[in-house]
Amino acid sequence: MLQVKLIVTGDDFGYCPRRNQGIVDCFLAGAVSNVSLLVNGSAAEDAAKLARRHNIPIGLHANLSEGSPVCEVLKTNSSLLNQDGFFHGKMGFRTALSKGLLNMSEVKQELKAQVELFHELTGHLPLHMDGHQHIHVLPEVRHIFAEVLREYGIKYTRVPIEPGLHNCDWIPPALMDFYLGVEEDSFNTVDVFTQHGIRWTDIYIGLSTMGKNMSVGNICSAIDSAIVEFTSKAPAPAHPTPQGRIVTIELMVHPGYPSVPPVGGCGEGPDDFSQSWERLHELQTLMQPELQSHYKSRNIQLCSFKDL
Repeated sequence: MLQVKLIVTGDDFGYCPRRNQGIVDCFLAGAVSNVSLLVNGSAAEDAAKLARRHNIPIGLHANLSEGSPVCEVLKTNSSLLNQDGFFHGKMGFRTALSKGLLNMSEVKQELKAQVELFHELTGHLPLHMDGHQHIHVLPEVRHIFAEVLREYGIKYTRVPIEPGLHNCDWIPPALMDFYLGVEEDSFNTVDVFTQHGIRWTDIYIGLSTMGKNMSVGNICSAIDSAIVEFTSKAPAPAHPTPQGRIVTIELMVHPGYPSVPPVGGCGEGPDDFSQSWERLHELQTLMQPELQSHYKSRNIQLCSFKDL
């Protein structure tokens, strides 16, 4: 019997009060089982309190691309900032990195400051740590990221290599180009993370099911086909557990109630992504009873990284 452990991670916890409320509503409905906190988000303190109140498993969504740093000495005169004094942005960060303009010691300083602030807000170290806009798998950054995880004893991360991504013809070409770049960076990160003793789930899903592309059907077929592909490639364990074979999956999601400016963001106000109707669409899709029924029929158990 195949047992599937599914971690449904709500990213960007702490971004704004409406995003927080949406993620908490999903957790209480059994639709999300784990969250990833933006400690430089405008509602990070509120998010940490909500996680404590509702006993929500929480990790760190390390952010080097949106808003302001949390490390005091980097808030002025840092290679991580643009001329307006904010992080370079999703693509701007990648451009600055490719031009050799980013100081890796400052990257490490900021990542460590975010872990420390997470500890201060939640009272414990992150159960897992991943990267906002997938910055953690980028060249050079991946090595620093792995060092920080090892230094703090954070065991789990995310490696965004999604099975079946290349067959998703509904993803627009420009976005697919970005996703394929993330995939290539992720393949090049596997050895680095492995050498540092960092772990991640057997399967990652979340690029093909994002925003308007999320549907009960899309999630179910992505999970089902990923499991078939994984079990056909991976040899059966030499010593099977009494529960049978276990496969672990992380489904990355971004549910919430849309942000209403000027409230929200990480220092610059909320972006288009957070104000979009797609946040509510994800929330409503994840709460569909058909999705819960599918999980049950496939012996899929929702959990968090601490349950692996």
